[in-house]
Amino acid sequence: MKQKKKEKPKTEDSQEAPKKEMEELRQTLDSLQKEKDELFSKLQRVSADYANFQKRVPKQIADTICYEKEKIIKTLLPALDNFEHTLQNADSAENADVFVKGIRIIYDQMLDILKSHGVEQIKAPGEKFDPALHEAMMQKTEPEEEDNIVLEEFQKGYKLNGRVIRPSKVVVNKLTEDREQRTEDGTEVE
Repeated sequence: MKQKKKEKPKTEDSQEAPKKEMEELRQTLDSLQKEKDELFSKLQRVSADYANFQKRVPKQIADTICYEKEKIIKTLLPALDNFEHTLQNADSAENADVFVKGIRIIYDQMLDILKSHGVEQIKAPGEKFDPALHEAMMQKTEPEEEDNIVLEEFQKGYKLNGRVIRPSKVVVNKLTEDREQRTEDGTEVE
């Protein structure tokens, strides 16, 4: 006789396993959904913050530039006042020396103001010509001076925090070929 295979009776454990798995999947799905919503919310806030930043920065830059201009102008006003006083007293000045002395004081005051803002004059006369600092306007030949030395300065040059903002306009010494050719002991070649 054939025996029938006995079927295993379905127990509660075998039915609850898929339910538990389904419940775990739902919880995972819910937690992932919640995490996605939080990240999306953060992204929206960051996006809004960035848009506000883009609107705010140009105004801050403009305000800063305006403030710095005002600060520079305020430092120049005392020198302007001194010019005005000097010009008012020019008629009553006993001689030109007093007037020139007043102008010299104002000139020194202006240089001090520029120095306080990081501006310095470029030294040119007697220096070796440097195209980064000097702009050659003319060449002269002065045999008693070295070649490529600045002889005169037409217009002063200035640096702002070490960067050239206007080169010095200068006259440069350029010796002829004969003068440049020397022997080792320093005598000229004829």
